Amino acid sequence: MRIQLAQRSEADELLGRSPLALLVGMLLDQQIPMEQAFTGPYTISERLGHDLTAEEIASFDPDAFAALLAQKPAVHRYPKSMAARVQQLAAYLAEHHDGRPERIWQDAADGAELLKRLQALPGYGRQKAQIFLALLGKQLGVTPPGWREAAGPYGEEGSYRSVADVVDADSLGRVRAAKQEAKRAAKAQ
Repeated sequence: MRIQLAQRSEADELLGRSPLALLVGMLLDQQIPMEQAFTGPYTISERLGHDLTAEEIASFDPDAFAALLAQKPAVHRYPKSMAARVQQLAAYLAEHHDGRPERIWQDAADGAELLKRLQALPGYGRQKAQIFLALLGKQLGVTPPGWREAAGPYGEEGSYRSVADVVDADSLGRVRAAKQEAKRAAKAQ
């Protein structure tokens, strides 16, 4: 299955070949449209002139990296704070996984262990970790035993709750509609 989260072919192609880009896109996916968040790794790569590596991002001067994300158009509406978060994530990956994020899921014994590993990532709380786990299972074939249970409602088959369920423009619309309905329901309570 081809990743289509950015809804831009070149950005989605990067997400499909780079686990680091996918993790960074997921990290950026807050308080901005999903497509902008998942285009972020591509924008950063373009500005650097090559694909991302955890080691390079981690060792980048923080002010220079924040400036890189703030260039117009900005990668995120909060470029300075998100630059710091991306660097924290990259430093963690460099230190704990030799800069190879796919090691997080390659040998996970089960969904619970994979969820625990994802929650250990800087910037990944339980919900973000569950959504990313569902994305791995639904779109990348990473399906250790119990992955759907560990992903919670995001792992449900046939659901349209999160980026894990976005495979084209139609499913993106369905996810957006489901999120709007959930917000309406929450306000009504």
